[in-house]
Amino acid sequence: MFSKLLIANRGEIAVRVIRTCRELGISSVAVYSELDRDAMHVRLADEAFALGGRTAAESYLNTEAILDVISRSGADAVHPGYGFYSENADFARAITSRGVTFVGPPPEAIEVMGDKISARLAAQRSGVAGVPGTTEVITSTDEVAAFGATHGYPIAIKAAYGGGGRGMKVVGGPDEIEAALESAQREAEAFFGRGECYMERYLTWPRHIEVQIIADHHGNAVWLGERDCSAQRRHQKLVEESPAPLLDDAVRKAMGDAAVAVARGCDYTNAGTVEFLYQDGEFFYLEMNTRLQVEHPVTEMVTGVDLVREQIRVAAGERLSFTQSEVTSVGHAIEARINAEDPAGGRFLPSPGSLTSLRVPDGFGVRWDGGYEAGDTISQYYDNLIGKLIVWGSDRPTAIARMQRALGELSIGGVATTVAAHTVIMASEDFRAGTHSTRWVEEQLDLSGVSGKADAEPPVGSGGTSDSDDMPRVRRDVVVEVDGKRFSVSAWVPEAASSGAATASARPRRASSAASAGTGTGQVTVPMQGTIVEILVEVGQEVTSGDGVVVLEAMKMENSINADRSGTVIEIKVAPGDTVGAGDVVVVIS
Repeated sequence: MFSKLLIANRGEIAVRVIRTCRELGISSVAVYSELDRDAMHVRLADEAFALGGRTAAESYLNTEAILDVISRSGADAVHPGYGFYSENADFARAITSRGVTFVGPPPEAIEVMGDKISARLAAQRSGVAGVPGTTEVITSTDEVAAFGATHGYPIAIKAAYGGGGRGMKVVGGPDEIEAALESAQREAEAFFGRGECYMERYLTWPRHIEVQIIADHHGNAVWLGERDCSAQRRHQKLVEESPAPLLDDAVRKAMGDAAVAVARGCDYTNAGTVEFLYQDGEFFYLEMNTRLQVEHPVTEMVTGVDLVREQIRVAAGERLSFTQSEVTSVGHAIEARINAEDPAGGRFLPSPGSLTSLRVPDGFGVRWDGGYEAGDTISQYYDNLIGKLIVWGSDRPTAIARMQRALGELSIGGVATTVAAHTVIMASEDFRAGTHSTRWVEEQLDLSGVSGKADAEPPVGSGGTSDSDDMPRVRRDVVVEVDGKRFSVSAWVPEAASSGAATASARPRRASSAASAGTGTGQVTVPMQGTIVEILVEVGQEVTSGDGVVVLEAMKMENSINADRSGTVIEIKVAPGDTVGAGDVVVVIS
């Protein structure tokens, strides 16, 4: 077994891995950006090292910085979590070439399955059919138009080296191709470091069902049931459950066998997930995610298998602790992803900010996997997942009722959250009947009266300080960095200084605010903090109410900011790359 494991990630998945390391007697090493200096995963780890930078590209996607920490810390294994480098073969190879173990599949399997195009070909060789699509990278909008002319619309443009709905855009007709392709490529580059995309037919009312697999280095490969992840928005999951409702046992077994066949076909080891689309009694291979999934806890709840523990054991060369015949599923589990988003009107707008309060539910069959505590900040630069609320019940109705109770107990202040949307989903007759699909939330679920905003007291600011040596001194535990490594130390400071006046940090350039901004005024404002990635209009252009004027990226998601009235654009107050805050005016229409 390993002696020291570095987690090349942040947030709740880093916390999850750190806790498992502690149970296994393995020292944990955290890495962090400038914004995560005092994050929960940093506080929990045995050691922590600074990567520098604010954005993901400057920190968690900085290969050289992470490799340097591996060398300095003496870590003999690296767990990538999910997102960031979890499906990057070059990163895995850079680690293994140094004699350090990558807790995941071999680089060769990541290359085959991490590239969704080659993964489609590998699945076909294993006898598993996929959704009709291309097996080449899109190089021009003409290729998308030709595919649409042959297969019809809608078309899904997807990141070739991604997953989780990032870098995926749906094209409803020829006039949407150019904007969709550019947006998909930008998101793919921002989240996965590569902008290549491919396309496939977009099914009209499918369910998203995935199969959890795990394989060791001794030829054993098993599947641990399936998960239904059909409740989605922006092609990203909101609710996951296991087992999938209304799924015939014969289809379930066929999916499981197909998933194992795909894994064996690429000599896969460690944990992975094979995803399928299911419609009208047929299932189609979608993709394989060569990593742990965000929704892995629902599988753990019904099977009793600790997947992270099993991942680490397999990476250390041990055999799986169970066989296929020993895998059983008991009861029903549901997971709700609690994101910092406002679901009002079904828009799900990102809501970065500080958590002024956080009270999580408890009780029989309730689990909370979180990456933040009260006082922590949800940054615009990273994913907006606050935590995952998971429940188990003896059957699906019991699990739904338990989730409703747990959602009622969950209290988060300071940012808008998806809790209200989850409450509506649990109460919906469509969800209870299991007839929802991947398009249901956006096309049929009524969220018109929902608000994700929390009623919480604003954080209390601290006062001034004095350094007078005549004042009584008190002990204060502080964090310092020595050559990039984080240490917790105690210092005796003047009592008045304990209020700790914060040092003002440099603020990014922001668009000017206007007190008169409001609906229909022509003063187009942004609803949340973010970065301008594209200007869609120019001065003098005529626009119609509802037309997009700028594209705003917040929490790795692109959002179109639309004109609030028809008229002529008379001023553009921002440029690509500008950071803006909620309420800032970006475009003026007369």
